[in-house]
Amino acid sequence: MKPNLTRSRFLAFVAIFASLNIVCDSIAGIPQFSEGVWYSWVFMTEPLTGLVLPPSAAFLSTLVGVMAGHSIYPRGSYEFFFTIGAPVGSLISSLVSRGRRRVVLVYFAALLLAYFAAPISWQLPLWGMWDIYLAFAGLLIADSAFFRNRNMKALPLDLAFYAFIGLEADVLFRIFLFIPCQTYRLLSYTAEDLQFIWIAGAVMTPIQVAISAIFTSTIGPPLMKIVEKTGLTK
Repeated sequence: MKPNLTRSRFLAFVAIFASLNIVCDSIAGIPQFSEGVWYSWVFMTEPLTGLVLPPSAAFLSTLVGVMAGHSIYPRGSYEFFFTIGAPVGSLISSLVSRGRRRVVLVYFAALLLAYFAAPISWQLPLWGMWDIYLAFAGLLIADSAFFRNRNMKALPLDLAFYAFIGLEADVLFRIFLFIPCQTYRLLSYTAEDLQFIWIAGAVMTPIQVAISAIFTSTIGPPLMKIVEKTGLTK
C-alpha cells in the first residue's frame, strides 16, 4: 500500500501545480509589463513547481499549465512556442535545487554561445541581458570548490537563488527562439525594434524576477516542510 500511496501523492502534487499554472497563466500580466517576457502571472508559480517536483514532472506540470492557460487566454499562435520557456524554467529550478548545477551551466553556456553567434546580437545593447549574465556568474560561483559541497537547504536565500536561476533560464530560452532561431523576422522586427525591446527588458524583466524570487523565498520554506512530511521528496 505504501508505494501506491506515495504514487497517489505524487500525482496529486503534479495535478495541483498544473492547476496553479493554468490559473496563473490565464490571468493577464501586470499592465505596465504587458510587453515584457511574461504576458501572465505564471512566472510566480513556475519556480515553486520546480522546487517541489522532480525535473521531468516539473516540466510536464508547467507545460500542461501554460498550454491550457494560453488556450483560455489566447496571446497569438507564436506564443505557444515562446511559452515553452516556462516549463524549461521549472525544469532548471528543479535541477539546480537538486544539486545538478553543471547541467544547468551547460544549458546557459550553450544558449549564450548561440545568441552571440547570431550576427544581429552585436547590434543590440550588450548590457541588455545583464540579469542573465548575473545568473550565469551565480552558477559558476555556486559550482566553485568553496560552495560545491555546501548542503543547500530550503532556506529563503537558497530558494530565491533557485527561483532566480530558473526564471532567467526561461528568459534565455525565449531569447534563443527570438534571436538565434530568428523568429523576430516572422514578426517583422527591425534592429531598432529589437534595441528598444532589449532596453525595456533590461528594466522590466529583473523586476518581475525579483517579485517571484521574494514570493518563492517567503512561501517556499513552509511549503517545503509540508512536502517533506508527505515523503514526496524521497
